[in-house]
Amino acid sequence: MYLVIDIGGTFAKYALMDGEGHISAKGKRPTPRTNLTEFEQVIFSIIDQHDLSNVKGIAISCPGTIDVDTGMIYYGGSLPFLHNVNLPKIIEDKYGKKVCIENDGKCAALAELWLGSVKEAKDSVVLVLGSGVGGGIIIDKKLHRGVNLSAGEVSFVMDQLDIKTKEATFFGLDGSAVKMVRRIAELKNLDDLNDGEKVFDYINQSDEEANAIFNEYCLYVASQILNLQYILDPNVFAIGGGISAQPILLERIQWAIAEIKKANPQHMANPKVVACQFQNDANLYGALYHFLSQSH
Repeated sequence: MYLVIDIGGTFAKYALMDGEGHISAKGKRPTPRTNLTEFEQVIFSIIDQHDLSNVKGIAISCPGTIDVDTGMIYYGGSLPFLHNVNLPKIIEDKYGKKVCIENDGKCAALAELWLGSVKEAKDSVVLVLGSGVGGGIIIDKKLHRGVNLSAGEVSFVMDQLDIKTKEATFFGLDGSAVKMVRRIAELKNLDDLNDGEKVFDYINQSDEEANAIFNEYCLYVASQILNLQYILDPNVFAIGGGISAQPILLERIQWAIAEIKKANPQHMANPKVVACQFQNDANLYGALYHFLSQSH
């Protein structure tokens, strides 16, 4: 068995999994966002509740830029106190177990490569629509990290540049599912601005105001899918994140691609877009696959 931990900005999820990806037990704890000491205590408490005599190793999915060879975390994403922290070494020194770590967006991509929607494709792009846009680029059935470990960090792709001020707008903001949901929730005066289910009720019921914002959002995503098709020319794009559970998302992105192509007849690209197979557990599967790949 393997202990797999997915460190998110809200919860640290964990599961006991076998080498084929079967989950035998899982749970979650709130992720401390204050300091490294409190964070470590929660991670240790997760590990301490398991019988490590049956655990071959510990696989971790974590925000931030990750050097998978050394285990060092840079920047830490939503947990900035993880910058320059070697979490695998800390855990290995304490528990004597092999530990592997990978970036959360890349874990989502690895999950789809291993057992999901892009496992048959030679080249693919996985886009995870959340607070920003995460994911990974798969080339020749391998995750492409790049010389600075930033390949696939499409949140930083510019979609507009003000020539006078040199200020840019970025795909991570325009492609943020959280921002889109909040805009509609505010418009509809919802008590919970993060209530995606209620927001999609409005979208699915053809509410004009909600669909105007949703269409705009899908056009932003579609424009970057077309850009990436020309740059990378992958076999397939897989769309993940919590909102990918909504069938209308994929339908509307495909509509948006068609609309952009209709308005810009010079477009030749014809991207294939599918939904990710894994949603909430994607990072667990990807972290385990990374561990197994590193162990070979």
